[in-house]
Amino acid sequence: MRAVADAPRSSDAHRVALASAIGTTIEWYDFFIYGTAAATVFAPQFFPQVSDFAGRLTAFATFGVGFLARPLGGVVMGHFGDRVGRKSMLVWSLVLMGLSTFGIGVLPNYASIGIWAPVLLVVFRVVQGFALGGEWGGAVLMSVEHAPHGRRGFFGSFVALGLPVGIILSNLVFLIASTMVAADDFAQWGWRIPFIASAALVVVGVMIRLRVSESPIFEEVRRSQGARRMPVLDVLRTDARTVLLAAGSYIAISALGYITIVYFVSYATRQLGLTLPMTLALLLGSAVLFSGSIYLSATWSDRIGRRRVMQWGMSALVLWSLVYFPLADTKSAPLIGLSLAGMLLIQGAYIGPQPAVFSELFPTTIRYSGASLALTLGTIVGGAPAPSVATYLYRRAGDSHLVTIYVVALSIVSWLCVLGLRETYREDLSRAH
Repeated sequence: MRAVADAPRSSDAHRVALASAIGTTIEWYDFFIYGTAAATVFAPQFFPQVSDFAGRLTAFATFGVGFLARPLGGVVMGHFGDRVGRKSMLVWSLVLMGLSTFGIGVLPNYASIGIWAPVLLVVFRVVQGFALGGEWGGAVLMSVEHAPHGRRGFFGSFVALGLPVGIILSNLVFLIASTMVAADDFAQWGWRIPFIASAALVVVGVMIRLRVSESPIFEEVRRSQGARRMPVLDVLRTDARTVLLAAGSYIAISALGYITIVYFVSYATRQLGLTLPMTLALLLGSAVLFSGSIYLSATWSDRIGRRRVMQWGMSALVLWSLVYFPLADTKSAPLIGLSLAGMLLIQGAYIGPQPAVFSELFPTTIRYSGASLALTLGTIVGGAPAPSVATYLYRRAGDSHLVTIYVVALSIVSWLCVLGLRETYREDLSRAH
């Protein structure tokens, strides 16, 4: 089986990894422009009937709704991805994400259509979450299952790099839009530009994904063993502990990721006195460093092991969580930049090896379902409530100390879960059971 699978993997690996990275970048771009808009303009546009604080909480809550839909997307696309194939699910996830993001860009506000505006906003957000729930697992498996043995961390990092590149693109487009038009015009209509522009990106992404080949490991196992009838139930029956540990290892990364990328935009502009362009510029610079960290950690994990690299990263995350907000609260732009850069650099030590780890933890016939479930469960517990929880905790305490306690506690939980994971970098990826 290995000889059959290895040949196409070696020849197609770079092309498939690049296609997966481009598609994932577009998906994250769409997901993050929603978060930036929720932090800056959605409250007055879609929730003007409540106070400013309640409007911001509600806007962040709609951001969280997308996470609640991600398990459904992971289950549905994981099911068909393990039965029908990885490639078709990747195309569907990108199309759904593109349509929902474009819909948000042309959605009339509360002043125009009343209660239907926030209702439709939530509907589009649910579709976004559903699409992203199935996207990550499929993109990861296409890259990792095509990769030569011994370089799965490297090729999996192409998908992981879609995260910082999506951050860079989304913040860059918002930065350009917010500086090219007056503040009032940006709040009224300028924020729609990044959403509408995503349509062109989606068309390019779909064309690229249609040209890649199906995973050779999946096709070989399906020919020789057949597909599972209910892969989601099978993964819960045989690998529930692995799913929970993998999900737990991701909780802090997900929470701190969305606190940094979404909540921090609101925090910096409202509490720290930074302008929106300055805040976005600091995030852009940190995201570039994030990319380098992902690449290096993924490459190292091919040489010294995934668990060791992730363990180092999570240990550093516990310590940096203690100083993250205190550094930012100095209101010094260089120290705020250091706070952001340090946080994303450290997270890269986990994000880099993660695609390979989550693939290697599960056998081929249930791999899509297992990897998607682990990621989405970790995101629901960690990332989904994080911006709203941080907003509430700051409001209650009047400063950031409760938020710091919250993120340190999550970091400790994830560090312990990483310790519970087995080492996987020498696993035979072609195993069916």
